Amino acid sequence: MDLTKRFHKACADYGLLEDGDHVLIGLSGGKDSLALTELLGKRAQIYKPRFRVTALHVRVKERDYQTDLSYLEQFCQDAKVPLIVRDTEIGEAPPNAKANANECFLCAWYRRKTLFNVAQELGCNKIAFGHHRDDLIETMLMNLIYQGAFATMPPLLQMEKMPLQIIRPLCLIDEADLIAYAQERGYQKPPKLCPFEHVSAREKVKQLLAEIKALNPEAMDSMFAAMTNIKTEYLIKPKPKQL
Repeated sequence: MDLTKRFHKACADYGLLEDGDHVLIGLSGGKDSLALTELLGKRAQIYKPRFRVTALHVRVKERDYQTDLSYLEQFCQDAKVPLIVRDTEIGEAPPNAKANANECFLCAWYRRKTLFNVAQELGCNKIAFGHHRDDLIETMLMNLIYQGAFATMPPLLQMEKMPLQIIRPLCLIDEADLIAYAQERGYQKPPKLCPFEHVSAREKVKQLLAEIKALNPEAMDSMFAAMTNIKTEYLIKPKPKQL
């Protein structure tokens, strides 16, 4: 199944798009968010369902990485997706953050805060992220290793405190396929990447996942299937307390 078919399958299987939606795309400028913008832009031109898309590019003042804004503007114009650019800066750690919250957490938190604010300003009811299947599996492993929980990023998530849903239309697509697609489409890479890109906990989990795939080439399929095939009768449960 090719990349475009997997995109459409995810949208259909998880009910990600509906008539009247206004979807805000988190456009970082990397291959994943570029592919997401292109695919959603094309999908929005189809009659059913009828929905609108807008892309938002957030620049973080304290981060020494760059994107070619003129390239993003032309890319969005070609995809028939309006582009908004906002600047933000990292402030104090949020109240619910751990005392040792790292730089990656704070950067992501303030970028997302800007996304949520702009979504509500524009009246968007959905925010689309470019997370692919590898991201979902890596997140599952990170939660197992660091949080002691079997959880990941779902394809569709209803926010509890605001009338917004998070959607991930690339959730059935492997990162390797996105890399090949980006090369085929001639996507331009950001001139300067994030300095923390290769020192994060996620990067270490990527390396672990590569070792797992060396043990079993079908491990990705098995782990993705496991997230929808949880056998609750085999979970370890504490004995109920007696009154």
